[in-house]
Amino acid sequence: MSARRNYIVTYDVRDPKRLRRVFKTCRDHGTHLQFSVFECDLNRLEKAAFEALLRDIIKHDEDQILFIDLGPSAQRGERIITALGQTYEKLNPPCFVA
Repeated sequence: MSARRNYIVTYDVRDPKRLRRVFKTCRDHGTHLQFSVFECDLNRLEKAAFEALLRDIIKHDEDQILFIDLGPSAQRGERIITALGQTYEKLNPPCFVA
């Protein structure tokens, strides 16, 4: 089994139907942080499978999904999130996308 890595996954999806499908797929693979932002703890195979699911949902000439690699999970330490503007509050399920 390959080492786990932390990723920030964020997306810009133009169509509401695709947006809901991308949201649900991301929710199944990570922690929902803010609207279209998730934190995911994945090994290499999990990431590849996750990307394949998303690849089949999006329209490649209209939508974008970013995976931002934060490094190895084992070295992450405590996650500290600070905010400007509105106070950051952990989202609690259920979370619905219209």
